[in-house]
Parts: sequence; C-alpha cells; structure tokens
Amino acid sequence: MIDVENIRKDFPILSRKVNGKPLVYFDNAATSQTPQQVIDCIVDYYSNYNANIHRGVHSLSQEATDAYEHARQTIQRHFNARYSREIIFTSGATHGINLVASGFSSFLQKGDDILVSALEHHSNIVPWQMLCERTGATLKVIPMNEEGELILPEFDKLLSPKTKLVFVNHISNALGTINPIEYIIEQTHQVSGAVLIDGAQACPHIRPDVQHLDVDFYVASAHKMCGPTGVGILYGKEDWLNKLPPYQGGGEMIAEVTFEKTTYAELPHKFEAGTPNISGGIAFGAAIDYLNTIGFDALAAYENELLDYATQNLLEIEGLKIYGTSPQKTAVISFNLEGIHPYDVGTLLDKMGIAVRTGHHCAQPIMDYFKIPGTVRASFAFYNTKAEIDALVEGVKKAKMMLS
Repeated sequence: MIDVENIRKDFPILSRKVNGKPLVYFDNAATSQTPQQVIDCIVDYYSNYNANIHRGVHSLSQEATDAYEHARQTIQRHFNARYSREIIFTSGATHGINLVASGFSSFLQKGDDILVSALEHHSNIVPWQMLCERTGATLKVIPMNEEGELILPEFDKLLSPKTKLVFVNHISNALGTINPIEYIIEQTHQVSGAVLIDGAQACPHIRPDVQHLDVDFYVASAHKMCGPTGVGILYGKEDWLNKLPPYQGGGEMIAEVTFEKTTYAELPHKFEAGTPNISGGIAFGAAIDYLNTIGFDALAAYENELLDYATQNLLEIEGLKIYGTSPQKTAVISFNLEGIHPYDVGTLLDKMGIAVRTGHHCAQPIMDYFKIPGTVRASFAFYNTKAEIDALVEGVKKAKMMLS
C-alpha cells in the first residue's frame, strides 16, 4: 500500500502554486516530477566529484567513473539484462531508436519489410521512414481498432520472411493502451525478424524483464521515471550490439586511432562517443532505486485505482468522450468535450492550476484515425491523489460551462 501523503513530501514542486492555485500535475506521460533524493544526487555530483569519466587517474575521475558504472549496473539489474555492457546510455528513447535505425542501414535492402504499429509516437515512425528511404525497404503499419488496440490478426498477415524489423511501443503515450508485446516478439522471431520495443511510457508503471521478454532492443527515458531529462538507455542483446556499426564517432568509442585506420572499443563504449551526461546517468540510477523502494506492484495497483476513479467520474460529464478504451491500459486518459477544442480546455484548466497535455501528443496518425485535431490528456503518477482528480473533474465541468 502506498503512503501517498509521505511520498508527495519527496517532490518539492508539488507544493508550489500555479496561477494562485495549488498545482495539480497531470502531465506525467510527458515528463514525471523529480524527487528530492534524485535532485540531491545531481547536486552531490557537481558539488563533490565533478570530473570526466573513464579518462583520468586522478581521484575525482575515478569517483565519477565508479558512480556512473554503478548506475549502469543498477539499470542492468532493474531491466534484468544479462550483462551491464548491454545497457547503452543515450540522451533518451528517441536517441536509442535512431541509433538502431542508423545501424540497420547496413543490413536492409529493397524488398525487405519493416513493421510499425498505428499507435506509435512520431519518434518510432520517422526514423524508420528515413531508414526505408535510405535502403529501399518497405514500411508497413499494424492497424488499430476503435478501442485503441492493435489488430493482431492483421499483424499476423503482415508478417513474412521479408520482415526484418518490428517496432512497437510497450504502452501508447496517447491512449495508455498496453500492447501485447510478448506475442509480437514471439511471432516476429518465428520469421527471424528483430524487435525493438519503445518502453518510454511503460517503464514508469511496470518493470520490464528483457530476458523474459526475449526482446532484441528496448529503449527508455529517465525523465519519465522520476529522473533527469537528457538521459536514457538502449538495451540490446549483445549479439545485435556487436553486429551494429557505431552510431557516432569520437572520443571514448575507439580502441586505437591512426590516420590510416580506426578500431572501435568494446561494448558498451562503442556506442557512447564523447563526454556523456554523467550526472544524468548517475541520477537515473538513483531514480530507479527510488522507484524500487516504493515497489512497482504497489505503484501500479495505486495508479490503476486512480485510473478507474478518474474514468468513472469523467464519464459522468455529458458530452465527454474518452479515446483509448482497452481494458489493458495504464493511467492515461485522453478525452474531448463535444464541440470544444482540446486546446481551449487545457488553457482553462491551466488557469485553475491543473497541468494537462493537449494536442496530438506526437501521435498524429492516431488522431487522424479518430478524425480529431487532438485530445486533452490527463496522465497520472503514484504521487497524485483522488482529491486532485476531483479538482480535474470540477475543472472540466467549469471549462465546459464557459466554452459551450
């Protein structure tokens, strides 16, 4: 059981006011808030052992290196990767996706197929379109239904020996749908294809086991998990990471450099050119420790309780429609009020101190499917309360009255 009132004390920002009202933060799918424990970790790095890593014999460099690699091991254990070298630090999920897309330029050719789902964030669409333009491969789309679920029989029809890559998000950022990634991974492997799962929206709510999933690549962002912005990870099976060429050239990713030839470092450094976000990587490890202290089972159970409570109360508002009604979903509600633009609703809610996201949420194909310009998206975290949901419901009612 979560002690939400004590947990909220860990988050300094939750005590502030916006437009004279207590902040109600329901934009967690865009970025989560950061607990004091993680903030302290960042301050400690810059105050006490700020130095570049892997390159110095002096004490500060060694301390920074040890802390950074300890964070990598923390992340390895959290995701249950077989080796810490299978964890590549990136600037976020988008960076990880582009790294894989760049590497597969060497492996694809005309006649090969790439599959993506209709539920994807633009970050898991555009890099594959660019890859197809470079290689001549064909991009095919796994369709969705009115509930916001993938149509698996159509996925089965799209799979063939020509399928080299399949890319699906674990959880839809726009609708909250939890995709059946176990089935997708298993079926793709039957035709010898590789699978990348975009876990940016899943990792704040569940604890993925990459070995159990048998997934080839998995990406995540720290800022969705109570960590800092500008850092994330790419997990890749060692065999795949050894096959992929380096994504960027520079310091750290080399073994030996001459003007005639350069050889590359072993994993994970092969993909980590230049000075990384050192404090961010260390703080990512601290954020994961923080979340595991709460416990993902308790966290998920409480967030599902918030989701049910908010869904029930919002649906009592006449003219309100929720998009994404799969029984398998996480704590995200995308909705519209009939005849009212979502931007206008979001603007009025902000005046009441309620932070929601409005627009297409970088998932424009989903909005095109529903023939809408966008939605109001309220996304919940374990530090939110039912009282805050009550405030949202009253705010939506007030917005409806003012805008109708």
